[in-house]
Amino acid sequence: MRKAAEWATTAAFALAVYLLLVLWTGPIGLWSSSELIAGVVLSVLAGLLGGRLLWERGGWRMLQPHRWVLFFFYLIGPFFLAMARANLDVAWRIITGRIRPGIVRFNPGLRTDLGRTVLANSITLTPGTLTVDVDDDTGDFYVHWINVKDKEPRPEDVCGSFPTWARRIAE
Repeated sequence: MRKAAEWATTAAFALAVYLLLVLWTGPIGLWSSSELIAGVVLSVLAGLLGGRLLWERGGWRMLQPHRWVLFFFYLIGPFFLAMARANLDVAWRIITGRIRPGIVRFNPGLRTDLGRTVLANSITLTPGTLTVDVDDDTGDFYVHWINVKDKEPRPEDVCGSFPTWARRIAE
């Protein structure tokens, strides 16, 4: 019974997101019949494939509304500013040729897969950094960085306040 509730909740959430994304695209009403059918099929598949993984690994935390608010403020605040700064920094480094690329290892102290995923995606989306690997056992991140200053940097050196925000949002 619990497994059915997990995949059904995941499918319902996926369908709600899908319907929100394709809102007002139907010829007469909100959605066309083909969009509704496609949405139901894709949502059921998402529920069957991702439901168990989401619920067993603590992904249910993201169903709490305050976490969505925190995530929204993170995206429009610290993440947007860090991306803008990183774009300018990468452009300056390319123009001047002051590039010291390398792979560094650090441990941000995140416990959940969701927190690690939020951090890894934030790092990868920021110009000049790329998450290469995350060690599941130790929680160490291996990141390719355009400006290696220290072989064993602190998390703040590589990705600023991202680990703090990932902890607030997902743990």
